[in-house]
Amino acid sequence: QVQLVESGGGLVQAGGSLRLSCAASGRSFSGYTMGWFRQAPGKEREFVGDISGNGGRIGYVESVKGRFTISRDNAKNTVYLQMNNLKPEDTALYYCAGRRISVKDFAYWGQGTQVTVSS
Repeated sequence: QVQLVESGGGLVQAGGSLRLSCAASGRSFSGYTMGWFRQAPGKEREFVGDISGNGGRIGYVESVKGRFTISRDNAKNTVYLQMNNLKPEDTALYYCAGRRISVKDFAYWGQGTQVTVSS
């Protein structure tokens, strides 16, 4: 069982930056692909990006490429989402999620952290 706790959300002006963190409990953190998702009010949850267990593969949704960066520190059981040049449309509840490398679906989810970008 893996428990995930996000932190780092807040209110920021357009063009600003935030870094979200997601701390994972449990062992074998490097055996999990970690993902970031977001859900804006009235919209479906959206995939933001993910990172493989050793960090060798990282993918992003097109709308955040060049602005967001996912990284992980397996020694600290933590994954990060660095968000730069934030836009009002980035406003959402951001979740981290984990899945075992051999499994297709994300089975473990955090409680979310709110990011609000003002114009």
